[in-house]
Amino acid sequence: MSTTERPRILVVGGGYVGLYAARRILKKMRYGEATVTVVDPRSYMTYQPFLPEAAAGSISPRHVVVPLRRVLPKAEVLTGRVTTIDQDRKVATVAPLVGEAYELPFDYLIVTLGAVSRTFPIPGLAENGIGMKGVEEAIGLRNHVLEQLDKADSTTDEEIRRKALTFVFIGGGFAGAETIGEVEDMARDAAKYYPNVKREDMRFVLVDAADKILPEVGPKLGAYGKAHLESRGIEIHLSTSMDSCIDGHVVLKNGLEVDSNTIVWTAGVKPNPALARFGLPLGPRGHVDTLPTLQVNGTDYIWAAGDNAQVPDLVGRAAGNENAWCPPNAQHALRQAKVLGDNVISAMRGFGAAQTEYKHANKGAVAGLGLHKGVAMIVMGKMKIKLKGRLAWYMHRGYHGLAMPTWNRKIRVFADWTLGMFLKREVVSLRAMENPREEFYEAAKPAPQPKADSVPSEKAKAS
Repeated sequence: MSTTERPRILVVGGGYVGLYAARRILKKMRYGEATVTVVDPRSYMTYQPFLPEAAAGSISPRHVVVPLRRVLPKAEVLTGRVTTIDQDRKVATVAPLVGEAYELPFDYLIVTLGAVSRTFPIPGLAENGIGMKGVEEAIGLRNHVLEQLDKADSTTDEEIRRKALTFVFIGGGFAGAETIGEVEDMARDAAKYYPNVKREDMRFVLVDAADKILPEVGPKLGAYGKAHLESRGIEIHLSTSMDSCIDGHVVLKNGLEVDSNTIVWTAGVKPNPALARFGLPLGPRGHVDTLPTLQVNGTDYIWAAGDNAQVPDLVGRAAGNENAWCPPNAQHALRQAKVLGDNVISAMRGFGAAQTEYKHANKGAVAGLGLHKGVAMIVMGKMKIKLKGRLAWYMHRGYHGLAMPTWNRKIRVFADWTLGMFLKREVVSLRAMENPREEFYEAAKPAPQPKADSVPSEKAKAS
């Protein structure tokens, strides 16, 4: 960390908005005008819309993350967490990965902590659930599912087989529907290489508390998505929720009980709880309360955007919905980051009154449900174009492929997809990567010493 008398712009969070806001500021900033500091517990940004494809092996996990230091070479990138904000002194407390926490002064603050999985106090969930918010979880889910096929193929115990081949997904939004679609596709392909496992032996269950899935694409496409997943043998239970999953025994409110080694939790997100320690005004659901200019309400030097902010949707409000807020998706995050970056530059140069309001009309939504399968709703003015099947899947890949930050990662992602057209899908489980030292530890640990009474005494040897 460098010390400088230049004004410091502190970006808390290196996710989609944090990365793009920092890039925008660095692009617009004059040489030596300010120091941009980005603090995040990870040294990379994860493009979350690609996590289902990473879990299915369609994209290399390394290609869905963007290294912050490489993309922001002119910024300070600190790997750690901002634990508290002292607004009176304009000082943040940073807890690095190792060592003591320290204070970091700032002049302008950008809060882009993003969101975390929204969970409930369900017995067994913490011990058995698998999230889908990070690339680590996507890799873990892929290895775990393939390991279940290994187990089922190698045992003659029917109860173990049944539990290994039952996969439960909680949450029917984008994350849940896309993940179960991709994972079912992968498992179907993988089963061809297991002599004792067939797709008919597997059981996929999707659960949602709402009365529909994929609400983001509208009721008709949501109904199509549901029918499509069911045609692939996926059970869908709506208007119900999970009561418990102790030791993998899943109990739903509608009375269904199944035993499963795989419980994937994608039932929504909530703002990062660390926001409660920053002393910022928060909305009813824990989001930072912002103005249309993305400035935090009541301040002129703090901005927030993305999943951790409630940003007024000016287009929706102009149409008569006084409670319209921008949804937490990549479409808004990218555009908010640009407006935010420009507003920070304006404030730093003394043009605080020249803050631009964020306004963006929804362009639609796309979702992939496995290889060559998807749904898409494209908004063009007052017209909504609804697509399904292979064409929607192309729209999904095209949109997110171009939205992926940096040309380096765009090219790598499209290269993965191109190779996938000609080469068969990899179906290798690398579960041992999660505990890479286990085998070495077993080999290197001291051999157990024999018990004293089992060692013959000198007298016994002499006799």
